[in-house]
Amino acid sequence: TPIKKFELIAGFNISGTIKAVIAGMFLCIIGSLIAGVPDPFDAMRLFRLLVVVVVTAFALISLMFLLMVRVSDPLLPRAVFGILNTVLYFPSGAVYPQQGFPAWLQVIAVADPFTYAVHAFKSLLLKNTGFVAIAGDLTFLLLFAAVAMSAATLLFKRTL
Repeated sequence: TPIKKFELIAGFNISGTIKAVIAGMFLCIIGSLIAGVPDPFDAMRLFRLLVVVVVTAFALISLMFLLMVRVSDPLLPRAVFGILNTVLYFPSGAVYPQQGFPAWLQVIAVADPFTYAVHAFKSLLLKNTGFVAIAGDLTFLLLFAAVAMSAATLLFKRTL
């Protein structure tokens, strides 16, 4: 039934998100220390980072699950994830300012979930802003996750 499929997909996504959050928070803390971010252990900053890491992880795991919902070869996901990470990371604005992109790449950046994650992390780590500054980023990532999970549920082929 669709509800059982959704529960299964949600379970996979949540388990993947938990693993990603553990790694993501570790990287945020270590990266903050290496980069010299002022007061990296501030409780409110860590809480905001945790929220962004959770939402980002859930959105990206949902995307990966949507892409792999019909795949039967277990080796294919690794290749696709590597290529997809590279393709989505470049237009996110993490390496180069989006204002310098050609128009066609700016269009891709608007639909790229990495763009919103990068903006949220930059705002929290470099500017020490609050939730108001990243509300749009979090909203996009949550909507993206909802759409990806819904589509994955519809495309899920296995019966329970």
